[in-house]
Amino acid sequence: MDVTGKRSAFVFIVLAVLCDARPLYAQFTDPRYYGNSPVGVNQIELDYAYARANASIDTSLIVAGAKLSLNQGTVRYTRYFDIFHRTAWAQALVPIAGLYGSLSGTNIDRSVVGAGDSGYEFAMLMWGGPALEVAQFASYKPSTSVGASITVTAPTGLYHGNKALNLGSDRWSFKPEIGISHPFGPKQKWVADGYANVSFFTDNTSYEGAEILRQQALPGLEGHVSYGFSSNLWIAFDTRYSFRGDTYVNGVDQRNGQQNLVLGSEMNVALSARNTLVLVFAKNLVHQNGPAYTGFSVKYVYSWGKGYK
Repeated sequence: MDVTGKRSAFVFIVLAVLCDARPLYAQFTDPRYYGNSPVGVNQIELDYAYARANASIDTSLIVAGAKLSLNQGTVRYTRYFDIFHRTAWAQALVPIAGLYGSLSGTNIDRSVVGAGDSGYEFAMLMWGGPALEVAQFASYKPSTSVGASITVTAPTGLYHGNKALNLGSDRWSFKPEIGISHPFGPKQKWVADGYANVSFFTDNTSYEGAEILRQQALPGLEGHVSYGFSSNLWIAFDTRYSFRGDTYVNGVDQRNGQQNLVLGSEMNVALSARNTLVLVFAKNLVHQNGPAYTGFSVKYVYSWGKGYK
């Protein structure tokens, strides 16, 4: 492959990183996400994440030496509240990231630091999630719950159409999701979660300067199994499969539909009633037209509200 071909391929590598509404390191919705939580609670979450990718363009073309390194910090605020006696929550997040990319055999060696695209979400438990305050929640026995959410990603991140490396995607995305959470086993220490979601994207009308980038919907399926060792510690094993998401540039089909299988794990440690530490690891094992990556994150969550001591 010549330098021009590699440069074009590098652009598609960066596109693959931005295809999902979530950051590269965090392809999963959290395990136990649609389990019940007390209302009247606020949370501030501080995340640090690192991911390293070496992406292939399709199954027959692997660009040797293509590397992306991402360091990202995220601030996320969540509020839990009562709607029609059901638990609901809303959240907003803003990421700040540094992205470095290089391609051996060329003079492509670039980095960028700035804000990524902001995200907003509304979710509600539709079944099995009675709205309970902190004091009431202490005696609550978990049961099977079903919830739904809508996540919106806004094009607020740093983006330059004539640059290969960008922290923003210059388009909106919308991801509806439905999920079920089922506790089981002795003392309900086990929890199984299943989620189905699909990401929709608006057009990027300034792709590579003046071209129009269009992407088809990107469906995804997730499964999580977690085990609680105590009231303060649980560990989960995660999997996610996503497919399709073909892209078109000025109406020309790029024939780059995705097939991605991600495996991961998560450990959640409640340091106290207000403070929680979360460790996450993920690796993309199958990555047709998607980024082959390994990533981890560390999250600190501080909770407060009526009933907390």
